[in-house]
Amino acid sequence: MLGAELTLVEYGDFECPYCRAAVPVVHEVLDRLGSRLVFAFRHFPLAELHPFALPAALASEAAALTGQFWPMYRLLMSGDEPALTQADLRRYAEQIGVPPDSVVWPATQRVEDRVEADFNSGVRSGVRGTPALFVNGVMYRGPRTVDDLVAALEAEPAG
Repeated sequence: MLGAELTLVEYGDFECPYCRAAVPVVHEVLDRLGSRLVFAFRHFPLAELHPFALPAALASEAAALTGQFWPMYRLLMSGDEPALTQADLRRYAEQIGVPPDSVVWPATQRVEDRVEADFNSGVRSGVRGTPALFVNGVMYRGPRTVDDLVAALEAEPAG
C-alpha cells in the first residue's frame, strides 16, 4: 500500500521458531491498522542454524516472480513446525499454482540476488538475529505483542 502512513519491516527466517511465533502478532497488527500500515518481509536466513531457511527464502522469491510471494509466505510459515524440504516447497508451489520446479534449485539461482540483497540490507541496519522488526524505519526492541507494536507504530514518527 503505497502512501501508508506507518511501516513495519520484518527481517525474518522461515525456519526460525521466533519468526513463526511472530506471524499471528504481525497479522493482528495488520488487521488493526489496515490501510494505514504497510508490512514488508525481508529475508535474513540464518543458514548456519537453519539449513532449510535459504532454500525457503529462494522459493518465496521464485514464487514472487509470478505474483505469489504472500501465498507462498503463508504456506512456509504455516503450522507449528517448519516443513521446508524440497518436496514441501514443490507441494506449496503446486498449491498456489506455481510450477513446482521453479521454486527449487537450480531454477532459484535467478533470485539469489534478491535474498542476498535483503540479507545485506539487514546486516547494514544492525540486524543480528530474527525476527528483527523495524517500526517506521527504527529498530524495535520492545515486547512483541499486538498492543505494544500498535502503540510503537502510532508513537514513532515515520522517517
